[in-house]
Amino acid sequence: MLSVRAEDPGTPDGIALVDELSSALAAITGDSGRSSFDAGGVRVAGACFAVARNAGGQAVGCGAFRPLADGVAELKRMYARPGNPGVGSALLAFLEAEAASLDYREIWLETRVVNQRAVGFYRARGYSQIPNYGKYVGNDRAICLAKQLRR
Repeated sequence: MLSVRAEDPGTPDGIALVDELSSALAAITGDSGRSSFDAGGVRVAGACFAVARNAGGQAVGCGAFRPLADGVAELKRMYARPGNPGVGSALLAFLEAEAASLDYREIWLETRVVNQRAVGFYRARGYSQIPNYGKYVGNDRAICLAKQLRR
């Protein structure tokens, strides 16, 4: 049984998961992504940091969103520990539902083009490529994706 719930990113489990993701991203893309995530940004109104736990209560994944623009949330720090099938999908579904409940109409994200596993994961779940936004404009190593949320 897998459970997903909102938690503070500063808990030991939250910190460990974000650190593991940073190491994995550095190995895949050459950039840990740390400069694109501030834990304070997911502690504000309209934001959420979530942790997935297995039946034994062990943290097996995390993800977050933060406000980006009117009606748009930005997905951040999605990670599932290897060997835990279904965690990414459960986290994404939870975060999309939370964002919709906060009246977001869309959810956007950025990942690196080289991270084909992530690109495929999001595309398989209804995300489509959009023009690069914000600090990713002009960065040909980045790919931005979006999904319309149902209310």
